[in-house]
Amino acid sequence: MKFQDLLAYKKSFEVAMEIFEETKKFPREEKYSLTDQIRRSSRSVSVNIAESYAKRRYPKHFISKLTDSDGENLETQSWLEFAKECKYIDDHKFEILFK
Repeated sequence: MKFQDLLAYKKSFEVAMEIFEETKKFPREEKYSLTDQIRRSSRSVSVNIAESYAKRRYPKHFISKLTDSDGENLETQSWLEFAKECKYIDDHKFEILFK
């Protein structure tokens, strides 16, 4: 088995790609703030899951990387709230991406 087979990795990668597509529609003035931040945090969820898989033999390192992934997920959710309130994404898209 490889990390790409993990359901959590697949879902987080899919959401990161959806966020990438949605952020293409964000205003240009958000390029170096909201757009960049939400893309980075959403991608970090998947990356940290991949790193945790590599460290699965070492429980403390494994848990640490999964904790990092969870933190990045919460950061992404916060950025999504900003995007929704700024009217860059509608309520329906917000609900899909937030979950």
